[in-house]
Amino acid sequence: ERRSTWCCLAWTLLVATVNLLVFLMNLLLMFVIFTIVLLPTIVVVYFGFQCHSQVLHSAAHYCKSFLDDNSSSALIILGFVIMSPLIVVAMAIYCSLARRLRLFLCFQPYSRAVYKGVKWCRYEEGGLCSCARGWNTQVKAWV
Repeated sequence: ERRSTWCCLAWTLLVATVNLLVFLMNLLLMFVIFTIVLLPTIVVVYFGFQCHSQVLHSAAHYCKSFLDDNSSSALIILGFVIMSPLIVVAMAIYCSLARRLRLFLCFQPYSRAVYKGVKWCRYEEGGLCSCARGWNTQVKAWV
């Protein structure tokens, strides 16, 4: 049965809010994972730019003692070279974690707002976003 216009509008706002919160939760998780995995690259590139005379030329002790322009350039190049594999690793970690936690099943369709009596997925089995009741978790995407 279809909802009335005002009720449909209120439920649409609720579903949109839930979907926005789930999106922000996914974005926060992705940001944390990428920050942790890319931390070596961030540190290496930071020190490379910090000590290079053409960029920032810091007066810090480690810049005067250990790093000249050639070694600073080497750090910058090394940082950008190791960035590509670390991005792939970070994305693989995020995707496996999102699949294991079934985060993409937390998004609710807008039919919840239009029709009465449609159950919310996450409450059907009692778990968070576990609306895949009979799913085989061993099924691969390429099968």
